[in-house]
Amino acid sequence: MTLAEKILAAHSGRRELRPGEIINVKVDLVLANDITAPIAIREFEQIGARRVFDPQRVVMVPDHFVPNKDIQSAEQAKLMREFALQQGLVYFEVGSSGIEHVLLPEKGLVLPGEVIVGADSHTCTYGALGAFATGMGSTDIAVAMATGEIWMKVPPTLKFVYRGELPRWVGGKDLILYTIGDIGVDGALYSVMQFEGEVIDSLSMDGRFTMANMAIEAGAKAGLFRVDEKTLSYVKSRAKRPYQFYEADVEAEYERIVEYDVSKLEPQVAFPHLPSNTRPISEVGEIEIDQVVIGSCTNGRLEDLKVAAEILSGRKVSHRVRCIIIPGSQEVYLEALRLGLIKIFVMAGAVVSPPTCGPCLGGHMGVLASGERCVSTTNRNFVGRMGSPKSEVYLASPAVAAASAVRGKIADPREVMA
Repeated sequence: MTLAEKILAAHSGRRELRPGEIINVKVDLVLANDITAPIAIREFEQIGARRVFDPQRVVMVPDHFVPNKDIQSAEQAKLMREFALQQGLVYFEVGSSGIEHVLLPEKGLVLPGEVIVGADSHTCTYGALGAFATGMGSTDIAVAMATGEIWMKVPPTLKFVYRGELPRWVGGKDLILYTIGDIGVDGALYSVMQFEGEVIDSLSMDGRFTMANMAIEAGAKAGLFRVDEKTLSYVKSRAKRPYQFYEADVEAEYERIVEYDVSKLEPQVAFPHLPSNTRPISEVGEIEIDQVVIGSCTNGRLEDLKVAAEILSGRKVSHRVRCIIIPGSQEVYLEALRLGLIKIFVMAGAVVSPPTCGPCLGGHMGVLASGERCVSTTNRNFVGRMGSPKSEVYLASPAVAAASAVRGKIADPREVMA
């Protein structure tokens, strides 16, 4: 069996299973946020449930519209807060919180070998830890909160193998953008993307989180990495409960195996209005911008801020550009403060926001006006995703985003740092 099949078999009481089978799966953690939790809570009550299956296995995180931007978002957060406190759930309030997919791994709440379901499509982020993690609709999440189980069809697995050595200023964001550009936004539809190869072995945990996070942008059900010493080192000091991880069988069958040599890979940019509309930085041309966003559940971790700070240090953000930097959690914010990164950002002319999803979904803290262009380290660039349907979002790494903030146009970090 593949890694995904091993995890799902262990959670469904099966010795073995195959793609296409319908199974009932016991979950280790259920997640919802300030947009999706209110719907799940109403459905939870609608089916007559009174208590969640295990309060320590249900997590609610306000992160999309917080600190509350208007009355409606305040009501959403209030409904979630009251339910979480009444049920005794794991709940993070503003000030001790962060973007859910940055926060939960930090807090040791998602672990290798587990099945995690969340009412957010980027729940697949936790595949970086060797967990089968997937997003579901709020109705399914309501049932999972009540029963601790879900039903699903076992997905096939596509294996992606990355060979070579990554050039300077090329990282996990470039790898996943390049991959999605190659296979398309439906190239892994209802499949597991399993990432392997010496490039993946050398990739940091932050880089792996970035790649797993964007598996959904290729239509995948989950994105998975095998558990290695880097994974274990990350989780050992954080784990809040025992865990067991799994290995794919050597003779496991894959739907498809795709191999890349990325030794000469350039920084990648996804043009509007699809994450698959990618180009190497050398083919971007002259595109002036109005805004840069560095943050999100894709690239709001400490390593991302370090990369941005290296480029912005001693430089100034272009006078025509708004550069918004959003640490992914309070822990990331505090460490960035301790390392002097926040000072670098402010001195460069960037604004630093408290942890929030904010501009990624056109929520707040960076909504775009008609005709504006933004280079963003977020994960989606659909029409109107960050504001006006007449705006444009270009997806890129923190390195490209920071270089672009300095130049006032989409820029190659290799040229800025030359």
